[in-house]
Amino acid sequence: MTEASDLVAWLRAAGEPTRLRLIALCAEREFSVSELALAVGQSGPRVSRHLKILCAAGLLARLRVGQWVHYRLAQDPAAARFLRTLVADLDPADPLLAPDRGRAGVAPSEDPAAATRLDEALGSFIATSAGAAPHGSVLVVGVQHHAMLKSAIRISLDCTAVAHSRRAAQAAGAFVKRDALACRIILADPANGPVGPELARSGPRFAAVVLDRLAPQPAPLSAWLAAARAVLATAGRLWLFERSAALSARNDGGPSQPLARLRQLLDEAGFACERLSPIQAGREQVLAAVAVPAWAVRAASVA
Repeated sequence: MTEASDLVAWLRAAGEPTRLRLIALCAEREFSVSELALAVGQSGPRVSRHLKILCAAGLLARLRVGQWVHYRLAQDPAAARFLRTLVADLDPADPLLAPDRGRAGVAPSEDPAAATRLDEALGSFIATSAGAAPHGSVLVVGVQHHAMLKSAIRISLDCTAVAHSRRAAQAAGAFVKRDALACRIILADPANGPVGPELARSGPRFAAVVLDRLAPQPAPLSAWLAAARAVLATAGRLWLFERSAALSARNDGGPSQPLARLRQLLDEAGFACERLSPIQAGREQVLAAVAVPAWAVRAASVA
């Protein structure tokens, strides 16, 4: 049986809209503060205060992963029983909760077959635009699409992949091991930049960089492109996958068409677009691009 004092503490902690939303998200999987802040659309410090209250009440548990902390539902039997009952009564389609799930990338897929087709299309795009020669060291940022990751590994002599959650890193590691592929998986907190501080300090050493931005991200595309430019070799090649919807809304007078907006962002980041293709899988439309450093194009034209 649960003591009345514990039940009162749990009800007080959970009986606030943002904290209820955080509980609903953590019922899906573990999250970092930055991931939760992105999902609920609030600042990191504000979300941290809510998380502190939930942890103090015994509803959430902190799990240290490297240099940062993830949060999950408490494992204490009494608290877990309370949380199961609470979450079971929540409607995933509720207008307050459904957008959080979508931004956190945990909304159930309406069409699993479409998700598989999309993954395969990403992998095919890399394979058909890579050419015959291997690309030396390749960096893949974002590992949720395993067919895409496999194609990147196959065009490389040495592959490094960056995951932005413990769950994604574990899944990618298991996939690589199962298919006997050679790839180093690094876990990086997205709050510290798309590639993480270790790789950011390594300089321009990768012959190719693949950016998979199809999962919700706290940093804008411009920050990802700047990070890629910093680690890409002077004659390197960039592959980019971005949701078309993420490039549609414009409030600053720039182009509102996703294709034009993507070309503009690549140009501003110092890249020249070689190929740009929309990929459609079910309701999902993705823009796939291949680009090279702009100076290389100018040098070739002069020569």
